Amino acid sequence: MGYTLCVLGCGTMGIAILSGVVASLEPHRNKSDFPKWESHTPGTLTPVNTPDVTVPTRFIACVSKEQSGKKLTATFANLGRQVEIVVSNNLWAVQQADVILLCCKPQLAHTILEEPGMRQALDSKLLISILAGVTLSQLNEWILPSTTVIRAMPNTPCKIREGMTVVSPIPESAEAERDTARILKIFSSIGRCRFLEEKHFDACTALSGSGPAFACIFLEAMADGGVMMGLPRAEALELAAQTLQGAARMVLQVGAHPAQIKDAVTTPGGCTIAGLLALEDGRVRSTIARGIQIATERASELGQPGKK
Repeated sequence: MGYTLCVLGCGTMGIAILSGVVASLEPHRNKSDFPKWESHTPGTLTPVNTPDVTVPTRFIACVSKEQSGKKLTATFANLGRQVEIVVSNNLWAVQQADVILLCCKPQLAHTILEEPGMRQALDSKLLISILAGVTLSQLNEWILPSTTVIRAMPNTPCKIREGMTVVSPIPESAEAERDTARILKIFSSIGRCRFLEEKHFDACTALSGSGPAFACIFLEAMADGGVMMGLPRAEALELAAQTLQGAARMVLQVGAHPAQIKDAVTTPGGCTIAGLLALEDGRVRSTIARGIQIATERASELGQPGKK
């Protein structure tokens, strides 16, 4: 039984979410499938034989171009479960669905949701928007009051089930418990999931949404430093990636504060303190923090009229 999950605007993030959710449902998909990344999965969608209305069993992915549809078909070909690809027919797809993930570009949300018949198609369903900068008040203007709408801010690592998703609180309703269960099963199956008030969403967009790009700049710079000092490129990249992953998991799994980890590595007169002082000379901390600030300000503009 289960329910039908539809992704409107199935681009990079839509593919990442759908791939992660579908993979989590497959009995053969386990930790050995992701040996480099998945030593810890906060939640999974455990396959069950008994129908569960909180677990998706049918998947629809919508795009606007035929070429995009062909790419999606190839992308989802070896997932183990069929994903229906729909081109330029959002209304039909929403009519079939119970839960709808809105993953289009922020400036297209108004056009998609105000398509004739779309409000009725969304009636009494759960609409989850992952659009940066598009507020709940805006979304509620474009749908019927009977539609439950929330915001979610996932990030790209959800494709390998190592994502971080922030979700806005679930509105009070007769179906709130069921909707909460569905949301948690979707997003905790692809990483960590946390509920936060909408006022924090622009900062979350910058920190965890854009964060993988920022982290990769730092990772690449570490690898470049290793190459400069004679390490082969591949080994330098592996050392940098595993080092950052290990440090992050010490924070998440052990509960260590970053400053504790730093101090534990930093011995008097050693190489670590010498390197740290060089980073401080380059204002690394303030530059990174300012990057989050600027990205947050930009996120707040994305869903506004006239912004692209």
